Amino acid sequence: MYDTIIIGAGPAGVTAAIYAERAGLKTLILEKMFVGGQMINTPDIENYPGLMSISGPDISNKFRDHLSLFKNIELKTETVLEIEPEGSTKKVTTKKQTYEAKTIILATGASPRKLNIKGEAEFAGMGVSYCATCDGAMFRGKEVMVIGGGNTAIEEAIFLSRICSKVHLVHRRDEFRAVKSLVETLKAIENIEIHYDSIPEEIFGVERKQANGAFATQAAPGVNSISLKNVKTNEVKTISINCVFVAIGQIPSNSLAEGKVDMTESGYIQTDAHMQTNIPGVFAAGDGRENVLKQVITAAAEGAIAGQSAAIYISTL
Repeated sequence: MYDTIIIGAGPAGVTAAIYAERAGLKTLILEKMFVGGQMINTPDIENYPGLMSISGPDISNKFRDHLSLFKNIELKTETVLEIEPEGSTKKVTTKKQTYEAKTIILATGASPRKLNIKGEAEFAGMGVSYCATCDGAMFRGKEVMVIGGGNTAIEEAIFLSRICSKVHLVHRRDEFRAVKSLVETLKAIENIEIHYDSIPEEIFGVERKQANGAFATQAAPGVNSISLKNVKTNEVKTISINCVFVAIGQIPSNSLAEGKVDMTESGYIQTDAHMQTNIPGVFAAGDGRENVLKQVITAAAEGAIAGQSAAIYISTL
């Protein structure tokens, strides 16, 4: 019997484990892939205080090293198949066995919705980004593009317009679904060009090529252009850019929680300020939870609250 089982070892899950262990809880982390979550695919993290600039793989390794310092934290690489959150004893079933705990912390995260066009996967982390707040500073003074028509896309275009020489905003319709005030602000910014009724077709650039066991290229690797198709005229044009920011939504990884805890229509887990779901002893933190900012630092903060809340809950049993 564990005091808490944490599902997911991204920033939220790792921080929750650290706070739970410091509160004296016997803790199990179940992660189906690797410590760090989405961070592992991020080339440079510049907005985590004290670390200045660090790659996703490097900070993920630091997270794993930090976990290894605690004797009451077990980390197992297992895929969770089902949770049984009701009652005083919670059950978590993986492909290998069923575990029991007094509390569960859901830190399963989310993944960005993809364009699914040629060049997207090839240039991920080299000019294809899913977070302007995370990666925008790396393209200061450059020409970039945002794809999307909702609040997030417009907010990212406005943010990028302050640091980039020009921002192209691509939307597949002729009007935005974002709130009116945001749209009005967007349209008043001179270095933003809007491409209505358009969809991306292919992303181009210079790939890293492997030669004699080492990566080498004649030109700096990364995105240099993208082709857009007008959905009304079928006209295709190519625009020179240095980065494509995809802002068409995220997909929360919350299938385990469906029908078990309260969720939004978009599939995010609902909690109170203590990260408590509607089920006593079940908490959620990170990108899979309904929140306003999905960043490493906010996920870690929510994980800290969830870990501490789990300890307080156990003290009342």
